[in-house]
Order: sequence, then structure tokens, then C-alpha cells
Amino acid sequence: MTQNQQFASNNLSYTEVATPIGALVLITSPKGLCRVAFGTMSQNQEDLQEWAARWFGKGTKLQEDAGKLASTVQQLEEYFRGERLKFDGELDLQGTDFQKKVWSALLDVPYGETATYKHIAEAIQSPKAVRAVGGANNKNPIPVIIPCHRIIGVSGDLVGYAGGLDMKIHLLDLEREEQPNMNPKNN
Repeated sequence: MTQNQQFASNNLSYTEVATPIGALVLITSPKGLCRVAFGTMSQNQEDLQEWAARWFGKGTKLQEDAGKLASTVQQLEEYFRGERLKFDGELDLQGTDFQKKVWSALLDVPYGETATYKHIAEAIQSPKAVRAVGGANNKNPIPVIIPCHRIIGVSGDLVGYAGGLDMKIHLLDLEREEQPNMNPKNN
């Protein structure tokens, strides 16, 4: 592999999308969606570059390319209009094996419902790892699409969310409303 070929393979594509909860930065690798960040690229540039270097190598570049993320943008728009229950597409999760197990379990929490950290710990066969599940939930690299907002405390309290509790409440309220525009193909 030449140096130019290696450089090109270390590139990640990103785009920004305006949503009802604010701007989001979406990042994809050649394998799939790997990051969603709250805010704009200019607000997140340093953190996202550090994250990319950690998981994809120091030479990794973030290049704007809306075309590579068009399907994800469309699905987010449908979700926020109340027309989509689940997201399609490949994910390229970067984290520990334990974190990946937690994030996979989050995908099983149905639209419009909530689960507790304890429930997720039990679902991944680690019933005593409730705090570790909370830590993994906090490190979710793909919020909204991997629905960490659906996870609540055992007492029913809305605890923590990277985008803030107001955003968590907004997402839960969106999912709990009647969805008159639901399109069966997007379920």
C-alpha cells in the first residue's frame, strides 16, 4: 500500500445536520456510522479529531462529505417528524467489548419505551455491573440512533444525558406522542 492509499483509508467523512434538538455532527467510516456529536463541527472539532486519532489512527482526517451520510440524514429527519421507529444502516462502533455489548443492548429498547440501567445490565448477563452500564451509556458514540436517551434510573428518574436532560426529555416526549404520520416501511 502506498502512503497516499494509506492516508485515504484513514479518512472519515462527516456532515452537519440541523435537528429539533440542535445541530448534530455525523461521522462515518468506510464500515459505517461511527459517531454522532451534539453541536456543530466548529464546536466539536478538537474533541472529534482526538476521538478519530484514538480509534482510527493519528493520521485520520475528518472530511466533509454529505453524500456519504445522506441516508442517515434522511432517517434522522424521518425520526424527528415521527415517521421512523428504527434506524437502518451499518454501525462501526469504537469502544471496549463491554461498551459494545451495552450499546447493542440499547438497540433492543423499543421506540417510545424506557429501560433501567439494571435492566440493561441483566440483558448483557452482567447483573452486578449497573454502574459500568451507566458509564458505557455515557460513552455512547452514536446518541439518538443508539437510544441511550431511553435509559432511566431504577426509581424512574431521568438521570444524565450527554446532550442535557432537556434534550433527553424532548426525545422521550417525541417518542411517546401519537405518531399519525407513521409509515410502515420505516418501522
